[in-house]
Amino acid sequence: MNHCHDSLFMRALRREPTERTPIWMMRQAGRYLPEYRATRARAGSFLDLAGNPELACEVTLQPIDRFGFDAAILFSDILILPHAMGLGLGFAPGEGPYFDRPLKSPSDIAALPMPDPIDDTGYVMEAVRLIRAGLPEATPLIGFAGSPWTVATYMIEGRSSKDFAQAKKMLLAEPDAGHQLMNHLADATAAYLAAQVEAGADALMIFDSWGGVLSPRLYREYSLASQQRIVDRLKKTCPDTPLILFGKGCGQHLELLADSGCQGLGVDWTMDLSEARARVGHRVALQGNLDPAVMLTSPEIVAAEARRVLASFGDGPGHIFNLGHGITPQVDPENVAVLVETVRAASSADNQA
Repeated sequence: MNHCHDSLFMRALRREPTERTPIWMMRQAGRYLPEYRATRARAGSFLDLAGNPELACEVTLQPIDRFGFDAAILFSDILILPHAMGLGLGFAPGEGPYFDRPLKSPSDIAALPMPDPIDDTGYVMEAVRLIRAGLPEATPLIGFAGSPWTVATYMIEGRSSKDFAQAKKMLLAEPDAGHQLMNHLADATAAYLAAQVEAGADALMIFDSWGGVLSPRLYREYSLASQQRIVDRLKKTCPDTPLILFGKGCGQHLELLADSGCQGLGVDWTMDLSEARARVGHRVALQGNLDPAVMLTSPEIVAAEARRVLASFGDGPGHIFNLGHGITPQVDPENVAVLVETVRAASSADNQA
């Protein structure tokens, strides 16, 4: 896929010089946009929207049409894979995802099927094909999946959790089953991501939303090891496709993540980019890391905080501007326009100074 090999986003991921800092946002296709809410209303449920390739394409392109972001990200969900494994995914209004049949025992884990990317998640691949065809040629498309540990928390708890007690208990009390689940999810995820590349994704991203809740030992043994397994698989199946790892609350593990062989690291807002950059050197590009709460404030504050993030990264290549987590539904789209304009103007000026 060479149509966007030389785009700002792809060059920044390779840590090559760019005329300005590329920008996109996690959850940029979402409820803060009135056009997304209109499409969602037509679709019915969130799952109906994610499962309809035409509508998933429509909402993926909406923020590109409106703001001209430097990358698009596939509209989907990190729980599509366990859904394909038969756990019965649903979404409760105001409460989020749940599974009808959560994992209760090692025998449940042993019985998990290995989904086929085409047979069982073909609608995702069709959405990727439609989005790639609908995007401007020079705009890269990011495919994604959840990390095995993050996905496993929902599979074990049955829904979102505040303390992840059941999931952690399993890792501690049933380590063999824990490793079996991580390996199963890693292998399924690697195949799923490779199929997205085959369908037209230009870059990939793994979201480890709950890596930060684990002790250092459990993090290394389960979350990091399973992500490493995916990185190693993808190096074989799609060696030319860059991969970004994003772990929320995982700042203490930055060096370990940078050593995984990924091309980029997402950094949340709890660390200055200057510190992250000092710690990982030239090993990876860095993506981030404006606090999403900034987007709820005034245009003046948004602009000032965006410049602060750019200044924290400093001069030189390898920065992709993003939020430190997903944009929240209450954000005024006008603030997003201000953010994009500010990053473009400020980083262009910096690069020409």
